[in-house]
Amino acid sequence: PARTVLIYRNGDRFFPGRRFLVTPRRFPTFEAFLDDVTQALHTPLAVRNLFTPRQGRGVTGLGDLRDGGQYVAAGSERLRKLDYLNQGRKEPRGTRKGLQSRHRCLAVLPVSHGCALGCFSCSVFRNGDLLSPPFPLELPKRIPLQWDTLLATLTEKVELGSGAVSKLCRLDGTPVCRGEELENDQHYVAVGKEEYKALPYWELLVPQE
Repeated sequence: PARTVLIYRNGDRFFPGRRFLVTPRRFPTFEAFLDDVTQALHTPLAVRNLFTPRQGRGVTGLGDLRDGGQYVAAGSERLRKLDYLNQGRKEPRGTRKGLQSRHRCLAVLPVSHGCALGCFSCSVFRNGDLLSPPFPLELPKRIPLQWDTLLATLTEKVELGSGAVSKLCRLDGTPVCRGEELENDQHYVAVGKEEYKALPYWELLVPQE
C-alpha cells in the first residue's frame, strides 16, 4: 500500500523535513528509496540508514515504514540525538524570521565611525538657499558609508556655492557629526566652511505638499 513518510537530515536541527510517497511501483527496493532520499535531501554522503527520531531504531526495509511515520536519514554515521519532531518543523521558520529581523536591524544600525543604512533617505537643503528645493539623498542598502565619504557625496550632489560640504545640520542648526545621528525621512542642511544660516527652510516644502 502507498505510505507517506517524513524524512529529516541527520544532525540538521533547521531542516523542516521532506515528505515522500512510498509505493511499490515507485520504489521496488529499499535501496532505490534510499537513493531517492539522498538526491531529494541533498545530503553530502549517500543515505544508507533510516532511524526513528526518538528511539533511534533502525529501518531495515520498506516493510518497516509506516504511513505518517517520521524518520532520520543518515549515512554510515550514528544517529545524532536532536528533537527533530519539534525543532525540525517549527524552529527553522522562527529562526529564519529572527535572522531576517536581525538583518533588517543590521541594515539600519550604525557602524562605528560610519553608518550602515538600509532604505535610508532624507532631504538636504543648501545652506542659505531658499530658491532651490531640497536635494533627495538615498543611500544604498547594507553598505557601510564612512562619514567623509558621505560629505564628499553631498559635495558632488548638492553643489554649494561656497565649495565643499563640511558638515550637516538639522533645521534648528544643530550639527550632525556622525552617521549614528542621522534619522530616516528627516531634513538636513548642507553647510560648507561658512556658518549655518538660520532661514525658514520649511517654506520650500510647502509648494511640494
